Amino acid sequence: MDAFDGLVRDALLTTAVLALPILVVATAIGAAVAILQAATQVQEQTLTLLPKLVAIGAMLAVFGRFGIDLCARLVVEAIARIPELVRG
Repeated sequence: MDAFDGLVRDALLTTAVLALPILVVATAIGAAVAILQAATQVQEQTLTLLPKLVAIGAMLAVFGRFGIDLCARLVVEAIARIPELVRG
């Protein structure tokens, strides 16, 4: 059961490492656009979505290879732990 617990922990850490930077950037840009909208009193709904999409797309373009490598390492580790998981 220790192998399964370790694998779940590694999967959760990988998920956090992949998701947290994107969520932080989206939150920061959302807050900046909200402040800008409050200051200029422009309440256009599409104005909030476009900067987030551009920023997240740029982050994925820059850090996508790192994320894929991280996921690949997790899959290789999971496959290597199959004998331990089967034994119980």
